[in-house]
Amino acid sequence: MDRFVSTFTNKIDAKGRVSVPASFRAVLERDGYGGQLEAKSGAGIYCYPSLDAPALDAGGERLAQKIDRLLAGLPDYSDERDELSVALYGDVQVLAIDGDGRIVLPEPLRAHASIGAQVTFVGLGDKFQLWSPERFAERREAARAKVHQHRRLFAGGGREGGEGSGGSQA
Repeated sequence: MDRFVSTFTNKIDAKGRVSVPASFRAVLERDGYGGQLEAKSGAGIYCYPSLDAPALDAGGERLAQKIDRLLAGLPDYSDERDELSVALYGDVQVLAIDGDGRIVLPEPLRAHASIGAQVTFVGLGDKFQLWSPERFAERREAARAKVHQHRRLFAGGGREGGEGSGGSQA
């Protein structure tokens, strides 16, 4: 599987290290992350404050390429391109995975997401997020309520509506 899926909550040690879920590490490896040695030469987990949540967005080369495509769609030297570049790449920390499968979460990133002694990893397909467990519980509850409220829109599996689709459940 080449997607980040599922939710994991792990403890952060006194040095700020936390284990990256094994399934997430496997996706990163298939995405071109070669581990500790490659991380020293610039590759690693791209991690930055989420633009719309009290969380951190993270991923591998696929996420960086997606950001590149997004920026390429904006006019060169435009305020919009510059602002988005600063908001995304300006705050990126490239995190290396050590031999035990851990990363060090820098304090500025932890502060943005109010991450304390534990962190929740949340798979979102082509990227993942890191949350404080309490804030993620609130986010999950709100997301499920919204999906429940609008699930008839998703039943059709497309843009044309849900008639005759067999009705998938969210």
